[in-house]
Amino acid sequence: MAVFVSQSPEQTIEFGERYAKKLNKNDVVILNGEMGAGKTVFCKGVARGLGITEEILSPTYAYMNDYGGKLFHFDCYRLKNGGQAEALGLCDYFYAGGVCVVEWAENIKEVLPANCKTVTIRKTAEGREIIYD
Repeated sequence: MAVFVSQSPEQTIEFGERYAKKLNKNDVVILNGEMGAGKTVFCKGVARGLGITEEILSPTYAYMNDYGGKLFHFDCYRLKNGGQAEALGLCDYFYAGGVCVVEWAENIKEVLPANCKTVTIRKTAEGREIIYD
């Protein structure tokens, strides 16, 4: 595991952009952090790194936002289990050729692919600590 400390939303976006360069098609990134930690800000950087120019919004009410098949941004906060994710067809996107970034992945852990990457964002006195593999 490695750690990056971000002092601003802009630095978090820039880090997400660099992190995206290490990702491949069908990679699934579990994005951990409390509400307001900066998960969607990080995802904006990943999108930029994947060449996506449209605005990245939190998918809280949609469950998943599809950005041209390159990025699938999930918010599983309102899901109770993996069965609900399967019933909504969300699991199909893990193998659809894009990068999946999954917030609140613990709610659907039983249906996640085995080889997920993990990024954790925590608020600290120094800024946002981003722990990643």
